[in-house]
Amino acid sequence: MREAVRGLSANKLRSALTVLGILIGVGAVIMLVAYGNGSAKAVQSSIESLGSNTLTVQGNRTGGGRAATAAQAQSGELTLADAESLLDRSLVPDALSVSPIVTTSLTAVRESTSHPVPQVIGTEPGYLAASNTKLASGELFGEGDNRRVVVLGQTVAGELFGRTSPLGQTITLGGVRFTVSGVLAAKDTAGFTDPNDTVIVPIGALRESVSGYGALSSILVQAASADTTDLAQVEVLNVLNARHRVTSATSPFRVQNQAQLLATRTATADTFTFLLGAVAAISLLVGGIGVTNIMLVTVTERTREIGIRKALGAPRGTILGQFLLEATALSLIGGGLGVLVALIGSTFTIGGVQPVIVPSSVALALGVSVAIGLFFGSFPAHRAASMRPIEALRYE
Repeated sequence: MREAVRGLSANKLRSALTVLGILIGVGAVIMLVAYGNGSAKAVQSSIESLGSNTLTVQGNRTGGGRAATAAQAQSGELTLADAESLLDRSLVPDALSVSPIVTTSLTAVRESTSHPVPQVIGTEPGYLAASNTKLASGELFGEGDNRRVVVLGQTVAGELFGRTSPLGQTITLGGVRFTVSGVLAAKDTAGFTDPNDTVIVPIGALRESVSGYGALSSILVQAASADTTDLAQVEVLNVLNARHRVTSATSPFRVQNQAQLLATRTATADTFTFLLGAVAAISLLVGGIGVTNIMLVTVTERTREIGIRKALGAPRGTILGQFLLEATALSLIGGGLGVLVALIGSTFTIGGVQPVIVPSSVALALGVSVAIGLFFGSFPAHRAASMRPIEALRYE
């Protein structure tokens, strides 16, 4: 052990560069796996924020008048009548609530302050419970309410009113005046979109004053439970296909099942994380090759020392152990510093994603770094232990 430490300290710069190679490899493995895991959690949080027992129904949107014509019905445009039909418990017994949705983007203006809102949602009160959205203050509009009232997301409220309470104040959306009746509770930002940069208004008021009476953007259906989501999906499609007289095998309606989407996205994120870890492992392998290179140079430089020690009676195991200890110490120090750097790096947000350290990746990376020291250091160590004393003493 003493001789191994002396051997490493005799060439500080060389040892430091070898440690740096292992540090980068271990740190890259842990950080990239943490980034992949953080991305997966961001996607999962975004999907779960809408609820795992919800269905989003979408159809063709080609515009139209106040009522669905026969051509519109055939084309698969969603109407308010479609949403009302899904409330029939005899037809859709596994649906808990149905919320028609019209979405658009408008600029919200208050006095001299304006803020572009990417998502203005016109809907019914049941949307909040189905989408796991809560009120922070004020009140929500009622069922069938056509008043020009608006509920602001936290980002919109902050941009327009700062620290002033927006309740009872007036803003304009698309040039139409709306009164602020409530403010939504803050949602965690997941990924690259801001779920708080939104406003919700009664669907009747939005269609009457801003968006017109075209097709709905979508219908949000909340199933009675996560276990009945698949059944509710079949029931919804059956009702819509029957109402729109769909005779072809391919339905014009798309139903996004949150539970299925969550499972698919989770599997995709796991694959993404694995690939990131595999790419980072290459840098760890390169660091191991660096250990082999450095130890071969060390053995060559210390050939006479090895010969003298063997001539004085040092057994083969002692020489082997010394050089294995040196290689393992380099890898262990580099691995420990790599873990430290990764832990520090994980406290920063990268590209809008907060890395989440996976404990197993830390243990695995550290264990692999030690194994690399033993594996890649074994060849130089065996080479040193196999030298004949007389040849080593004659080496210049």
